[in-house]
Amino acid sequence: MRILSLVLVNLLRHRLRAFIGVAGISFGVAAMLTILAIVTGAIGMFERILSTDSHYLVFERNVSDLFFSSVTSDQVASIRERPEVEEAHPMLFGIVAVGDHPMVTCFGIEATDPRLATGEWLAGDRAMFGVRDDTLYLGSRAAEFLAVQAGDEIEVGRGTFRVGGVFKNENGFEDGGVFMPLSMAQDFFQRETASSVVAVKLREESTGPTFKAAVEMDHPGIIALENREFSQSYNSFKILNFTAWAVGICAFCLGGLGVANTMLMSVFSRIREIAVLRVCGFSNRQVTMMIFGEASMIALAGVLVGFGIGFGVLAVMEHTPQFQGYVQASITGSVMVGIVITALFTAVAGAIYPAIYASKVQPAEALRYE
Repeated sequence: MRILSLVLVNLLRHRLRAFIGVAGISFGVAAMLTILAIVTGAIGMFERILSTDSHYLVFERNVSDLFFSSVTSDQVASIRERPEVEEAHPMLFGIVAVGDHPMVTCFGIEATDPRLATGEWLAGDRAMFGVRDDTLYLGSRAAEFLAVQAGDEIEVGRGTFRVGGVFKNENGFEDGGVFMPLSMAQDFFQRETASSVVAVKLREESTGPTFKAAVEMDHPGIIALENREFSQSYNSFKILNFTAWAVGICAFCLGGLGVANTMLMSVFSRIREIAVLRVCGFSNRQVTMMIFGEASMIALAGVLVGFGIGFGVLAVMEHTPQFQGYVQASITGSVMVGIVITALFTAVAGAIYPAIYASKVQPAEALRYE
């Protein structure tokens, strides 16, 4: 209790230095929280696009990104003929320029795709999807930032198309995207009869290994992965996660340096005070605990402030029209625990040298310190 009260008194006496340490940690927490939440949310949205009402994903083997994958119509037909398969939905991904927006995600899908049935249709008739070759459909966020509605004409790439309908989808990527009938998208992107990926729903999940082995045997150029297996092995997801953690840890390192500087300056300015504590009976261990206690309190305050800043930034970004609904924060318990542990470790690591230095202060010499 005596050490805790000293910790609080010392921090209040040196408010500016404590504030600098808290600011460093809070910046690291906010940066890490924001980056990881956005990356995790983006990965989750993309996973839900691929796994809509499906068990397996089929795509071209050894491609760096699904945008470059090609599964031919013959391969799709062969997959649909498998006895284990209940439904198979091909999808083609692309990026299009629409008006002043140079990068809008385009989805080429068939009229039977389940996402058309699960979406909330705000305008247009779902039954008309794919009937006309000059008609495309928009997610509600796309219609909002493009400022168009059903019946309007818009320029997509070098072509002009009619907006046949608008539907709302909970997935940010889809809600901010352009939807074309699959054959129309294949012509638009000059992909002949190719799709990027095929979402496969099995009659019985237990037949998954049989289906996977048969598809890869019949078509060596493509691979079938169970949804969870795909999420764990997809290189783009791994790169995004690694980059997010790397950037976040770099931000924490800066915060750790701030804590180290704060604690070191605090020790140097309190040499005589520490000597008095030693004369009054404080042991090396107690002095060390006092320094580490101050660093831990700074880290705790930084975590709380950082979470507040981070959640505030995420709330603003989620409701900013310029992000076209692509920012959909996802915070898991493991991510929050990881951030707290990293913040505490950084602060404690930054206090190691100041604590060692303070514990070695000799009372007789320190009392003469100017």
